[in-house]
Amino acid sequence: MSSTLPDAIAAATLIVMRDAIDADPDILMVERAGVMAFAPGAMVFPGGRVDAADVALADLLDLPEDGAARLAAIRETIEEAGLAICITPSLDADALAKARVALRDGASLADALTPLGAAPDPAALVPFARWRPDRTRIRRFDTRFYLAALPADAPPPLVDGTENVRLCWASARAVLADAEAGRLTLIFPTRRNLERLARFGSYAAAVEHARATPVRTVVPWIETRDGEDWICIPDGLGYPVTAERLADARRA
Repeated sequence: MSSTLPDAIAAATLIVMRDAIDADPDILMVERAGVMAFAPGAMVFPGGRVDAADVALADLLDLPEDGAARLAAIRETIEEAGLAICITPSLDADALAKARVALRDGASLADALTPLGAAPDPAALVPFARWRPDRTRIRRFDTRFYLAALPADAPPPLVDGTENVRLCWASARAVLADAEAGRLTLIFPTRRNLERLARFGSYAAAVEHARATPVRTVVPWIETRDGEDWICIPDGLGYPVTAERLADARRA
């Protein structure tokens, strides 16, 4: 790796799924605000940077190496979508609103949940992927992706109106179809992960696949094929599509 690359920023994202009757599972997607520096206007999974409080809490709880990323995925999903995923006990709408306000005001995840008698359950998240695109023109993110099921008693998600401007539930196939029709925008990692998720007819099937597939860091690269540049990822990591013409790919 070139020494000119900036340090990678630790980040995490949560793929929240809910099963549907006689249909593919829905996935929660959020549309990033057009003013955001990274992926403005793109549809993504909820997520964001790992912050210092996530690291401190992971150390306090003696969590594994990716513990801070797991906590960040839980925290960001509360902040961005108003959903308490992997929180015990579950929060009702009023308690969730209080936690979300506290987080917006700068509280740590622990400080937001403790007054409500709740705590995160990071072990319930299922590791799915890890991506670290190495580009010099933009900031670098080292992002861990996790799977989680929507709790049966979860209130409806709520857009935050700042970092994201719209959210929706849709199957992976439906999101990909909308992207192909030009109705929404996907960045390269999101598209590849949706293609992977589109293979599964239930949350349980996605989890089974995730647990059987080792998580290795995906670092895309550019190669020339028949005179055209393609952006590529390794084979053998569960992705059905491993290359896209660079001219067609949105990378950020």
